[in-house]
Amino acid sequence: MKTRLLIATALIALVTSGCGQKDTSAPTAAAPAGPRTVEITAGDTMKYSLTAIEAKPGEQITVILTNIGTQPMEVMGHNWILLKAGSDVEAFDKAASAAKATNFFPAALADQVLAHIDLLGPRKSGEVTFTAPTTPGDYPFLCSFPAHFQVGMKGVLTVK
Repeated sequence: MKTRLLIATALIALVTSGCGQKDTSAPTAAAPAGPRTVEITAGDTMKYSLTAIEAKPGEQITVILTNIGTQPMEVMGHNWILLKAGSDVEAFDKAASAAKATNFFPAALADQVLAHIDLLGPRKSGEVTFTAPTTPGDYPFLCSFPAHFQVGMKGVLTVK
């Protein structure tokens, strides 16, 4: 009986030994938040897996594009180009179609581009980190490989 009482007393002392004590360790600073990651896939169906992205003004975002297709880049490459709000996406796409030498990125219209990921072949990934615009609005993105935009390979980054 005495043994049980000693064991019980020891257990109670052990369990309550930390109760009521003040934590004197230094507070740890919260790690700064890194960019939010948005993953998009694109394949031989000429569609992005994600066509709408929402962002807060000035938010840091990393977009990762992965070409999950099997076709060679020369016939089914994919890129991701984010344009300024109000850009003429169709005119940009038309200019891009004529820019084969620069992987369908029209250098003359580079001032309309906020961020982009270069043309990717099958089973390749690319990424870009950028700061979302501070002005709320809709910012279009597209794949500029010929005919991809026309069949729906596009989307919108909405800042609000």
